[in-house]
Amino acid sequence: MDIATLVGLFMGFGAVIGGQILEGGHISALLQPTAAVIVFGGTLGATFVSFPLEDLRRAFYSAATAFSHQMEDPEEMIGKLVGFANIARKNGLITLEQDSQMVEDRFLGHGLEMVVDGMDPEEVMEVLQIEITNFEDLHKGSAEVFEAAGGFAPTIGIIGAILGLIHVMSNLSDTSRLGAGIAVAFVATIYGLVIANIICIPIGTKLKKRLKAQILQREIVIEGLLAIQRGDNPRLIEKRLRSFTQTSGVTLYSRGWGGL
Repeated sequence: MDIATLVGLFMGFGAVIGGQILEGGHISALLQPTAAVIVFGGTLGATFVSFPLEDLRRAFYSAATAFSHQMEDPEEMIGKLVGFANIARKNGLITLEQDSQMVEDRFLGHGLEMVVDGMDPEEVMEVLQIEITNFEDLHKGSAEVFEAAGGFAPTIGIIGAILGLIHVMSNLSDTSRLGAGIAVAFVATIYGLVIANIICIPIGTKLKKRLKAQILQREIVIEGLLAIQRGDNPRLIEKRLRSFTQTSGVTLYSRGWGGL
C-alpha cells in the first residue's frame, strides 16, 4: 500500500472540509448531486473524447497502482545482475540459460536470453533500447490522461457554476432563496478545482515519476547485461550499477506496468 497517496488524499480533502467547518459552514453544503453530475460527467466525457479507449483503460489501471504499488530496493536488481556476473565469470555465459527462463522481470529475462544466445552487444543494446522506447511511449499516456482530466475539470466546474447561476437568475422573484442558490452554483467550481488539484494532476505526476523510475531500472539492466557479456569483473559491475542510483535521484519501483 502506498501510504503517501492515501495521506495526501486525506490531507487534501481534509483541508477543504476542515476549512468549510472552520468557517462555520456545513459539510452538507458541499454535497450537491447536480454539481457532481455536471463536473464528474463532463470531465469524463471530455477525457473520453481526447483519448483512445485503450489509453483510458490503462490509465485507470495505473491509477489503481498509485494506491497499491510497492517500492523495490534497487540493490535487489543490482544483486541479481552481480550474481549473474559471478556465475558467467566462473562457468561461462551458457550457464545462465536456465536463469533467463526463471527470472520474473520480463525485460531482464529477454535481455539475458540474447546475451546467452551470443548476440552482438550492439544488437542487444539496440533491441533493449527499442523496448524501453516502446515501453515509455505506451505508458506515458496514462499520465497524460490524468493531466488532461485535471485541465478539463476546472473549466467544467465553471460551466456548472454558470448553469447554476442561470437557474438562480430565472427565479429572481423568490429573493429569499438567492443566497442559497448562488452558493450551490459555486459548489460546481469547487468540485472542478478539487478533482484537478487533489486527484488528477497529482496522480498524473506520480505516474510520470514512476515511469521515470521504471526506465532507469531498465537502463541499469542494460548496463549490467552488457558488462556481463564483456566479462567485466563483478565488483566493477556492482560499483558501476550503484552509481546509477546515486546520481539519478529516482526511486525504483517494482512490478506494475511491467505486467500489462
